[in-house]
Amino acid sequence: MIRDEDEVRNLTQETFLQAIQNIESFRGESKVSTWLCSIAINLARAHLRRSRRYDVMAEEDLEGLLPTFSLFGQGREEYHEWNPEKYTEQEERVSLIREALDRLPEIYKTVIVLRDLEELNTTEVAELLDTSEGAVRVRLHRARMALRKLLDGRMTD
Repeated sequence: MIRDEDEVRNLTQETFLQAIQNIESFRGESKVSTWLCSIAINLARAHLRRSRRYDVMAEEDLEGLLPTFSLFGQGREEYHEWNPEKYTEQEERVSLIREALDRLPEIYKTVIVLRDLEELNTTEVAELLDTSEGAVRVRLHRARMALRKLLDGRMTD
């Protein structure tokens, strides 16, 4: 979620400092690693809110990036197969993806980072974000569709 290595180190230290200071609040209902990840995610979110450097779209603007369907459920736009792994090989493409990710509303960016980049399963993401698995699946789908639209035309084979 944070690309600046120095800031990542600072946030990691802050995560453990907060964990030590608040150890009495750990109820043991989840694994310690899940609790630590929750602290780290909250600190990363706070950092991102404080240092907005990109034009993050409003959640309602995300609607314009999602596919549209006819009355009979047919997709109105031509679907082009897109494989993100293929594009991450070159630094320029990685940069384009990161810029697009940074434009997503925070909740969508967080879900896609945890599921697709950190490779956590849906249950783990739902627990970390204190939401339902269904909400995670919906947000992940919407985030992927928005990324596809943001990157359409900018990514070449």
